[in-house]
Amino acid sequence: MADYAAPSGAPIWFDLMSSDTARAERFYGEIFGWEAEAPDEEMGGYRNFTRNGRRVAGLSPVMEGAGAPSDVWSVYLHTEDAEATARAVEAAGGNVVFPPMKIGEEGTMLLVADAAGAVVGFWQPDRHTGYSEYGVHGTPYWFETHSKDYAKSVDFYRAVLGARIEEVGTGGDPDAVGPDRYGQIFFGEMSYAGIMDAASMYPAEVPSFWHVYITVDDVAATVRQVESLGGEVVMPGEQTPYGTLATVKDPMGALICLGHPPTGM
Repeated sequence: MADYAAPSGAPIWFDLMSSDTARAERFYGEIFGWEAEAPDEEMGGYRNFTRNGRRVAGLSPVMEGAGAPSDVWSVYLHTEDAEATARAVEAAGGNVVFPPMKIGEEGTMLLVADAAGAVVGFWQPDRHTGYSEYGVHGTPYWFETHSKDYAKSVDFYRAVLGARIEEVGTGGDPDAVGPDRYGQIFFGEMSYAGIMDAASMYPAEVPSFWHVYITVDDVAATVRQVESLGGEVVMPGEQTPYGTLATVKDPMGALICLGHPPTGM
């Protein structure tokens, strides 16, 4: 287990917009051991998932007329100044979807589309400081954007986050293309997120997107559990140099990934 306090620019929170929040509570409670706080009716029924009393993720019902897709996980990056980040996003070729909005006394939210079109949030914390541990069952393992324009994504996140991005899998070859081109986003000496060159991985109509991997003790067992609870297996457990990874959908169709560290870690 590792305690976690998000450095500036790093992932700080993630939440689910669900078409069936009651079923989502049961599903994620079963596979990750999450418990749900009471919904905040002043915040449209938003609630926080906790694990061992510590907040780990959020859950929101689909908002009528919001225009956003339902049953999708959203990733939020830490900003110390949401207004400044909004300006930086536009200067780097992104678009502000929802401008900085104060959420009670919890913090300030900003939603943008990066230069490659992936929607990602930023969170300026006040009382709500995001998730606070990773690397144990039911807590974050990794965050990743699958980009349809890798070069634009790299330039965007370097500019907006002030992060160091190191390529792996290609030896840093600037002419390399395809899914072997991958950039790890470093915040100081640590990396909690990456950029995958996904231009050849999906049909043209699939946009760039962010997603999250959740740590589980046993990927194969969790995949079986997902199926038994009405979810769908997109990619069964696959051993990689970065651990055993899988991709699943919850019963309502929201995509989420699973991860378990490599042997010896």
